[in-house]
Amino acid sequence: MTARLLPPAQYIDTDDGLRELVDVLSRESLLGIDTESNSLYAYREQICLFQISTREHDYIVDPFAIADMTPLGALLADPTIEKVFHAAEYDIMCLKRDYGFEVRHLFDTMIAARVLGYEAIGLGSLLEQHFDVTVNKRHQRDNWGKRPLPQDSLRYAQVDTHYLPQLYDIIRAELEANQQLVEAREIFEDVLCVPAANNEFDPEGYWRIAIPRQLAPRQVAILRELYLLRENLAERRDCPPFKIFGDQVMVTLSQRLPRNKRQLAKIKGISHGQIGRYGSQILRAIRRGLKAHPPSPPPPQPPAAPDVVERYMALHDWRKDRARKRGVESDVVLAKSTLWRLAEEAPATLDEIAVVQGIGPWRLEHYGEEILRILKRHAS
Repeated sequence: MTARLLPPAQYIDTDDGLRELVDVLSRESLLGIDTESNSLYAYREQICLFQISTREHDYIVDPFAIADMTPLGALLADPTIEKVFHAAEYDIMCLKRDYGFEVRHLFDTMIAARVLGYEAIGLGSLLEQHFDVTVNKRHQRDNWGKRPLPQDSLRYAQVDTHYLPQLYDIIRAELEANQQLVEAREIFEDVLCVPAANNEFDPEGYWRIAIPRQLAPRQVAILRELYLLRENLAERRDCPPFKIFGDQVMVTLSQRLPRNKRQLAKIKGISHGQIGRYGSQILRAIRRGLKAHPPSPPPPQPPAAPDVVERYMALHDWRKDRARKRGVESDVVLAKSTLWRLAEEAPATLDEIAVVQGIGPWRLEHYGEEILRILKRHAS
């Protein structure tokens, strides 16, 4: 079956419709779920669409048209219903940010594919491999905040969850056959602990641009003015800051210091349209930066102690070798953040390793003794 042959998803755009849908879905044991957001088109990204599939029906929920989304939150938090996502982490971060929703009983087909050692783990690749379905990737850049959404966009969104229950069956069976289901579930639980996405403006964020490029103090002062201008323009136009002008353009402006629009036109990455819309404001920002007192850089992060670095490197080498033998990516074994915690906390017993964040019962059983030997060899 191709995506074109699917019957249309039921579109839910009323509060009563959502309550009725949740009542129906609460009787299911498994749901395929995805969300679509508008990060490419809005100043403040938000979830614009929910796709939900049972084994028999597909639904699209429009949160822009529904005043009370809390019934959906209760469904997501119901531990008796397994929720199948593909690459759930950012969806969950956005659900927490926009609605305060928590997800319980997660199955992530992308993580499961990584645990199994799949080389191609994108949803499109898995659908093509298992169902001979080709997804039109052009729709990945659709404006999901637009209303009404074109039918092609809705069909693309529907496909994102339509096959998830069947894909779940295939991937779960492989995990069970390889005795890796418990490991995968431990990683799923880690994903549920991710923090809410943060799209708040950081007024000091220009330092992440300035420091790697080793800009001079005066250049940093100009960059700061351009950075603040870009944010102001993006908020007023309700578009992502990168659509005003990119980081590299701001760096080049800080270095080249154009004094008029003719010189501005020679800057790579600035179009005639941008000069017409923002040129005068850019030039004023540069002049403000030339007069401003250069900002003081943030204090550098203190370097890790030599013994911590030594333990980390030993654990890093062990993880790399473990992953190579398993035929998986290194972070499937342990996350980099977990390696640093182990190196910093230097647990001396299995009980102490067990309480390190990122070490669950499965990892403790399969890796605990090896980790303990490495840490003892590199004890302070």
